[in-house]
Amino acid sequence: MSAVTRSLTEITVVGDDDTGLIAEVTSLLFERGINIEDLDQAVREGVFRMTMHVDTAEMVTTEEKLREDLTELGDELGVDLQVRFPADRETQSIAVLVTKESHCLEALFESWANGDLGADIEVVIGNHDDLQPLAEKYDVPFHNIGDEKGTPDEEELLELLAEYDADLIALARYMRILSPDVVFRYESRIINVHPSLLPAFPGASAYMQAIEEGVRIAGVTAHYVTTDLDQGPIITQRAFNVPDDATEEELQALGQPLEAEALIEAIKLHLSDEVTVHRGRTKLRDPEETDAQLGAPVALDEENPDRPIDGLGEFVAGDDPEPEAEADD
Repeated sequence: MSAVTRSLTEITVVGDDDTGLIAEVTSLLFERGINIEDLDQAVREGVFRMTMHVDTAEMVTTEEKLREDLTELGDELGVDLQVRFPADRETQSIAVLVTKESHCLEALFESWANGDLGADIEVVIGNHDDLQPLAEKYDVPFHNIGDEKGTPDEEELLELLAEYDADLIALARYMRILSPDVVFRYESRIINVHPSLLPAFPGASAYMQAIEEGVRIAGVTAHYVTTDLDQGPIITQRAFNVPDDATEEELQALGQPLEAEALIEAIKLHLSDEVTVHRGRTKLRDPEETDAQLGAPVALDEENPDRPIDGLGEFVAGDDPEPEAEADD
């Protein structure tokens, strides 16, 4: 995952791993005067993914014809080949994935209703139907893709994401792991919120893990989703003190408002193109132009002591120390 601006066109290839795929696609682009600015590829569980960001400003074809050519090539190669031009992302849309917890979805809806989100929530997709009434309250389509046990139908999920042309997928406490088939198609466009200060306590029951390990400070993390569980680049984090003898329910009550806050902050930063990723670490493109809170409040820095620090002591500064007294025999 690398830093890319919205001025570039994004091309994604997903399918069975096979030789010659990269050459076929890059040759097509070269023939049409398209310059490749960034290319990243990976294979996971037999699924091949290639994501390219290309400059189409001086290409010798039209956007419509390039779409047709790429679709035709994808059919020939037996892969799913998608292209997204910069203009496609002027009016951005969000697909929200949920299970049963309502707090993050409710906060997203409130931010959207207040005009603060910066995009439209086009669809809510769940692996249970518990939150369908909340979606209906905001007149947003809801689709349940889970069976009686909550196991999601990922083929249906992919169809819905394509139908609603989602620019960003927000996992609002969606309690299922996305397969490479989904993640690869939406590389750098899926944001999850996890109830711990990652990389500590990944996976399920993070608050209980914090209690069992006896931590004094716990927290939440919003991060990009990758094929490695809870290891994607961290965008925002929030922390809180763990009370003595706290129960899991008490930690949830402390953490859930922060989960919603961190998720919304991360979504806004992504949509406004204020956050970039380089070598697995996020940073603000222009820290002086935003008041985003990626970590703890600035006030915490003022409470932390600033001394002692290596190199500031009198001895290191060059002053002769007092001679040590010789011990009496």
